[in-house]
Amino acid sequence: MSLLTACNLSNSPATPDTGTPIVMVITATPSDTPPAPAATTAPAPSATPTPSETATDAASPTLAASATNTQPPTITPTASLTPLPTIGFRYDNWDRVALPAAMQGGATKPLVIFTNTNDQETITSLATARPENERLLVYAVDPDFPDTRITLLELNAATGTRIYPSASGKGLAYFRDGSTSPGLYILNLADGLSGRVAAINSLVQRGIYSPPAWSADGEQLAVTLATPYDLDIFLYARDGSKRDPLPDLNTGAYEFYPAFSPDGRSIAFVSDRAACPSWTPGVEGACDAHTTASPLGGQVYVMDVESKTVRQISEAYVTEPPTWINNTLLAFAVGDGQDLLKPERELWLANIPGETTRQIALSGDTDGLYLSDVWSPDGSKVLFQYVTPSEARLVMMNTDGTIINERSEDLVFPRYGLRAAWSPLDERIALGGTTGECPYGMRVMDEGFEYVSRGNASPTMCNPIFSPNGRFIAFAAGGIVRAGSAARGRPEAS
Repeated sequence: MSLLTACNLSNSPATPDTGTPIVMVITATPSDTPPAPAATTAPAPSATPTPSETATDAASPTLAASATNTQPPTITPTASLTPLPTIGFRYDNWDRVALPAAMQGGATKPLVIFTNTNDQETITSLATARPENERLLVYAVDPDFPDTRITLLELNAATGTRIYPSASGKGLAYFRDGSTSPGLYILNLADGLSGRVAAINSLVQRGIYSPPAWSADGEQLAVTLATPYDLDIFLYARDGSKRDPLPDLNTGAYEFYPAFSPDGRSIAFVSDRAACPSWTPGVEGACDAHTTASPLGGQVYVMDVESKTVRQISEAYVTEPPTWINNTLLAFAVGDGQDLLKPERELWLANIPGETTRQIALSGDTDGLYLSDVWSPDGSKVLFQYVTPSEARLVMMNTDGTIINERSEDLVFPRYGLRAAWSPLDERIALGGTTGECPYGMRVMDEGFEYVSRGNASPTMCNPIFSPNGRFIAFAAGGIVRAGSAARGRPEAS
C-alpha cells in the first residue's frame, strides 16, 4: 500500500479514456417446463389454549381512624416589663483642675459658687440668631476679694443649673450634658481631680428628678439611680473610690429624694414601699407594672446612718424632697400645689427624736395653699406664700399657728415666685424672686417681718442665699452675682 500524501495525490495515474459506453444484454436460455407441483397437506389447526384465571390480590382491610387526643390550648403568659440595665459603678473620664493654693485641700472659708454662660447673640439672619458659644463656666469667688474669681470648670451650656457644691467646700458634683461622655461627675476640691461616677443620660430617673445630696462633711454623695425595676439610693465617695448600696434603701420599692441631716447622722428619703413593697415580677406582694402606675411620690422615711434602721415618719403622701431645718426637725410638704384639678399643699413638721409629726397651718384654714416656705433655723417660725382663689399674701407665722406679721400690698410675688433665705443667726430674712420674676431690689426683713433694708429696684434681687457665717447675702441681679452685706442690707461687690 502506498501512503497517500499530497505528493502522491498529485502524481496518481490519469483515468483511462473508456470512450462511448457499450451496453451488453445477456438473454437466459429457456429450460424444460417444470412438473406440476405436488399437493400440499394443510396442517391441522392447533387447539387454542383456554386462558387461565388471573389471580387477584384480595383487598387488605383498612384500619379505622382512631380519635386524635387534642391538647387544650395553653394560656399565653403576660409578658413582664423588660428590666432596665443596671447602672454599674465606674470612675472614668478623669481630669485635673488647677486649683489655687487657697483652695487646695478644700475651701477653708465661705465661697460663692456660680455659673455663667455667654448670652451675646450673633445675628447673621433673623431666623438663626444664636449664642456666640455654648460654654458654661463654673466660678468660685471669695466675697471678701471679689476680684479673685477662680474658674473651676468649663462645661457645655446644656448642663444648666445641675451643679451641686457640698456645704463643706470639699466637693462639687455636676452633670455633664451635651458631650460624648454624659453623666454625673464629682470634682474633688481636695486634690482637683474630677471624674465620672455614673454614666447616665439624665438625672431624671423613671420620671423623677431627684437631685444628688451631699453629707454634711462632704465625704459622701447620695444619688438616686434606676435599677432594673425600681429606684434605689447609693452613696458615692467624694474621691470616686467606691459606691456603697444601702440595703434598706435598695428594697425593690422606689426610694428617692435623699437628704442628709446637718450632723450627717440621718438620711431622710421618700419611698412608696408602704403601697408597693417591690416592683420585681414574681416577688410576693409585688405591684404589677402593667396595671399599676409608677409612683411620683410616697411617704417620708428616716434612716439612721450608723444602725441602718429605717422609720416611717408619716402616712401622708408627698411629691417633694423633705428639708432638714436642723439636726432634729424635718419639714415636708403634703399634696401637689400644681395639680390642675385639685391643687393642694400643706406644711408638716416632724420631730425626729421625739417621734412626733404635726401639720403647720393657719387657725381655721381649710383651702389655702402654703407655697415657697422657708423655716427659721430653730424651727419655731416659718415664712410662706398663702394663696387662695381670692387672695395671695406673705405670712410670717409661729409653728403653733399664730401670725407674727403678714404683707399683701408692698410685697407681691407671683405664685411660686418667692425665694427667701433665713440667716443662720436667726435674725434676718432676705426676700427675692426667681426665674427672672424679680420685681424688687434688696429686701431684708427682721424676725418680726419688718424692714431692715429696702433697696432700689435696680439691681433687683433673685435667688438670695446667706453665707454660712451670716455676713453676706449672695444673689443674682440682671445676670450679675452680687455679694451684699447682711448687716447693712446693700450690695457691696459683684
